[in-house]
Amino acid sequence: MSEAIRTIAVMTSGGDAPGMNAAIRAVVRTGVHYGMQVKGIQRGYSGLLNEEIFDMNSRSVSEIIQKGGTILYTARCPQFVEPEVQEEAAQICHKHGIDGLVVIGGDGSYRGALALSRHGIKVMGIPGTIDLDISCTDYTIGFDTAVNTAMEAIDKIRDTSTSHERCSIIEVMGRNAGYIALWCGLANGAEDILMPETYDGNEQTLVDKMIEDRHRGKKHHIIINAEGIGHSTSMARRIEAATGIETRATILGYMQRGGSPTCKDRVYATIMGELAVERMEQGVYNRVICHRDGTFTDIDIEEALAMKKRIPENEYRISKILAK
Repeated sequence: MSEAIRTIAVMTSGGDAPGMNAAIRAVVRTGVHYGMQVKGIQRGYSGLLNEEIFDMNSRSVSEIIQKGGTILYTARCPQFVEPEVQEEAAQICHKHGIDGLVVIGGDGSYRGALALSRHGIKVMGIPGTIDLDISCTDYTIGFDTAVNTAMEAIDKIRDTSTSHERCSIIEVMGRNAGYIALWCGLANGAEDILMPETYDGNEQTLVDKMIEDRHRGKKHHIIINAEGIGHSTSMARRIEAATGIETRATILGYMQRGGSPTCKDRVYATIMGELAVERMEQGVYNRVICHRDGTFTDIDIEEALAMKKRIPENEYRISKILAK
């Protein structure tokens, strides 16, 4: 073990995601393996400020790998953007002897970690968000489970939509990112995918396409609508009035965050958790663990935050070609 890091802590911050518990388990047991003292911080940065800090060992993370959510709980902490609050949090880390901190969360969580690094805390980020909206990585913990949960629900909605020859608008999560919408659109064979990155707000285009499809013999129409577009219920009313086609809206909501994580989310989260602690043991820190081009690696946290992520144009193009 590196002389510089004797005690590490782990927290989950921001929105919960299936697979976070697998990452926590890996962090704790890898830390124990390297002879580190390991602490858990409950409720993210809010819990750090409230000193909700406790000792963890291998038994602390028994029987959690299959559970959704996070055993450490999570919370938003808007005040953490304030420099004096960041300094207070760093002092609390020093008070509890925390040399290194592993933060499982999204970009907002990384910004908090970066602030702590400037006060001498060695940090590592692990991407945990169902939205897949972290630029430096091709995979984020929870996305695979969330998109499979949504896909299965949409399959069921399609059955009744077909039976009633109606249009169904299904709203999936993704306030600022359309990855769940895009993947569900491809996996469920949707006729239209509405995402913050691409939708221009022109409902007439949707109406015209629905009427054209009905003339060509299609008996139903599936529209996947990202949360960032929203207003699915009022959109359904307007489309029904414009087309004469019965239209219903279904908002899947927080069911996409819950549930037992898929095999991929368990395995990838485990590898990322182990790698985060291994890097710290090697004296590498202030990095973000990521999965890029089929390889698990790490990247400087400031570089990671500076990157911009875009919807894959080819995947969106394919969805348009196949929506006939």
